[in-house]
Amino acid sequence: MARGGVRTASRGGTGREVAARCGLVARGVLYVLIGVLAVRVAFGGGGQEADRQGALQELAAQPFGKVLVWAVGVGIVCMMLWRLSEAVFGAAGPDGDKASKRATSAARAVFYGVVAFSVLSFAAGAGNRQSGDQQSRDMTSKAMELPGGQWWVGAAGVAIAVAGVVVAVQAARRTFRKHLAMTGASQGARKAVDVLGIAGGIARGTVFAAAGGFVVYAAVRFDPGQAKGMDDTLRSLAQTPAGPWLLVAVAAGLVLFGLFSWAMARWRRV
Repeated sequence: MARGGVRTASRGGTGREVAARCGLVARGVLYVLIGVLAVRVAFGGGGQEADRQGALQELAAQPFGKVLVWAVGVGIVCMMLWRLSEAVFGAAGPDGDKASKRATSAARAVFYGVVAFSVLSFAAGAGNRQSGDQQSRDMTSKAMELPGGQWWVGAAGVAIAVAGVVVAVQAARRTFRKHLAMTGASQGARKAVDVLGIAGGIARGTVFAAAGGFVVYAAVRFDPGQAKGMDDTLRSLAQTPAGPWLLVAVAAGLVLFGLFSWAMARWRRV
C-alpha cells in the first residue's frame, strides 16, 4: 500500500508539485489579507469587508494590483488542479489511494474551482460586485425555493459546521505533520510551523463552524437573511461576551493560517 501511495504521488511529477506550491502561496495571500482586514474591523477601522472580495479589493489597490490579482487567480487554479490530480491519481502518502481520500480531494477541487472562478472574474472586471454576505443570503434564498429547500440548506449548514469542527480538531491534534517533509529543518522551524498550523487551523475552523451555524439557523427560521458570509460571521464574533478581542484573536489566527499556507508551500509533501 505504501508503495502504491508513493507511486501515485509521483505520477503528477514536477507539474503537480509546482501546482500545489503555487496554490498554497495564493491561498496564503488571501488568508493573510482577510485576517488583516478583520483586525481593522475589530479596532473600528473596517472599511472593506473581511472576506475574499475585500481581500481582492485590497490587493487590487496596491502597485501592480491587477497583475497581483491575476497571479492569485492563477494560483487558485493551480490549487484546484492539484486537488483534482489527487482525486484522479491518488494523494501522496500510504493511504493516498483510498476512495475516501479521493472523494475529499474531489470536493476540494470543486471548492477551489468556485473560488478560482470568483477571483478570475474579479480580475477580469466581470466579477459579482455584491458583498460576500449578500451573495450568501442570495444563495440561501434560492436554495430554499427548491423542493425541500429548507432541509437542504439545513444539511449544508450542518456539513459546513462539522467541517469547521473537524478542521479545528485536526489542527489541535497536529495531523498536518504527516503531510510535511521537514527533514533537515531546524527545531525552531518545526516549532514555528506547529504554532502556525495549530493557531491558524483552529481560527479557520472556528469561522467555518460559526458560518455553518448561521446557515442552520437560517434554515430553522426559514429566513435567508440569517445566513452570513465570512465578513458578517467575523463581525458577529465581536458581539459575543468576549467583545472585539475574540474577533482580534480569530483574525490573528487567520493571518497565521496564511503564513502556515506559505510554510506548507515550502515543506508540503506532494
